[in-house]
Amino acid sequence: MRVRRALLFMPGDDRRKIEKGAALGADAVILDLEDGVALSRKQQARAVAAAALAELDFGRSERLVRINPASGALWRDDLAAIAPARPDGIVLPKVESAEDVQITAAALDAAERARGWPPGGLRLLAIIETARGVVNLGAIAAGSPRLDALIFGAEDLAGDLGATRTPDGAEVFYARSAVVLHARAAGLQAIDTPFVDLRDLDGLAVDARRARQMGYDGKLAIHPRQIEPIQAAFTPDAAEIERARRLLAAFAAHQAAGTGVFDLDGRMVDLPMVRAAETVLARARAAGLAVD
Repeated sequence: MRVRRALLFMPGDDRRKIEKGAALGADAVILDLEDGVALSRKQQARAVAAAALAELDFGRSERLVRINPASGALWRDDLAAIAPARPDGIVLPKVESAEDVQITAAALDAAERARGWPPGGLRLLAIIETARGVVNLGAIAAGSPRLDALIFGAEDLAGDLGATRTPDGAEVFYARSAVVLHARAAGLQAIDTPFVDLRDLDGLAVDARRARQMGYDGKLAIHPRQIEPIQAAFTPDAAEIERARRLLAAFAAHQAAGTGVFDLDGRMVDLPMVRAAETVLARARAAGLAVD
């Protein structure tokens, strides 16, 4: 599965911004046909996004498109315009049921068959941002083999709940935890909600680290300046990597000597800590760092 630390939204109707986003080195660029585009410009956004996919070099960035919700009337036209340009994946917003995932996956099946493409190449990422979506997380996560990730959308969820957003996020903490829990149970990636204060990069770094501590793989970005803090937060640093390597080396030595639980630097080491160290090194490798 691809590395998805920072996923940057770009409005689908703005070629200049898409060109800029394609060159920034984010793990993924999401061309937005939904909330980032006025209703009167949906058709133009489809044309601009499809042309950008066909014509621009996105470098190492994954090329994703957020279409409109499967519960509405726009998503089929979105897919009809976008699928021929062969994005790497589709981001589906306001997912509330397994059926939302399944009907979108079926449309992608048909698009691939019509063009003779290998099945399953167009990936799917589902945004969970309503109360009904949170309640149905288990079924959604199992909705399709195309599904790569669950994305948490705190702002829309708060609106759906009638909740007031607060800096510590207590009003959405249950849902934020539930999304990563169900993603992990289904073998999917978990992508965290955007940080909406564009000026507070320190706050963004803290929030991204908190998301990583919760088990998230990455975070949505809504401005280019957010890419670097997010990708840094989801990439183990040299000290973390060295601690993980030392722990795994000590574990291997104690296993060879027939010892289970052991002490390392004054801390008891058991299998949960070993798995955590393995996760650190896996994240580092996925980010392209040399750890062996």
